[in-house]
Amino acid sequence: MKLHIKYMVSDRCKVLVQNELTSLGLLSEYVMVDLGTVDLHKDITDIQVEELKEKLNLDALQIPEDSKNKLIDKIKRLITDMINSAEEQPKVNYSVYISEKLGYNYNYLANLFSEVKGITIQQFIIIHKIEKAKQLLFIDALTLSEIAHRLHYSSVAHLSSQFKKVTGLSPSFYKHLKDKRESVLENL
Repeated sequence: MKLHIKYMVSDRCKVLVQNELTSLGLLSEYVMVDLGTVDLHKDITDIQVEELKEKLNLDALQIPEDSKNKLIDKIKRLITDMINSAEEQPKVNYSVYISEKLGYNYNYLANLFSEVKGITIQQFIIIHKIEKAKQLLFIDALTLSEIAHRLHYSSVAHLSSQFKKVTGLSPSFYKHLKDKRESVLENL
């Protein structure tokens, strides 16, 4: 396993990295530390990588994020931005939008997302659209029809169906619970 380390520019930095590896029990005869890289002949766990990142950050050194994770973060950010500004944006196909914005084939992005996150892009989109719908229901200024339109659902029934699958509640029952909670708080 090879780790790249940013800002590792001197022998002093090499010593710092060796010390941090030793403190984590990762330095052995099978490790080679060079400027900008650490070669581990065994893979280390994600937890160990995170611990090393934290320790190196204290020494002003950084392990750059994995390019796969950076791409996943970009996908997530695009989706949440689209959902949060859905009212201002024209209705577009998420797969086309994501593919065009990131410059990758959508099938590649979808497979990568599923592999890393354990859910599909579509499931991620649905979960976040329902969270936005819950926020809009909580505001109480919009009808379910307006929320469905704002979030680019084909119908209120489609929104209601997905809402129930994700939350276990219908949108109207969710709104009723919110109203009931508010009335209880007012009577205290």
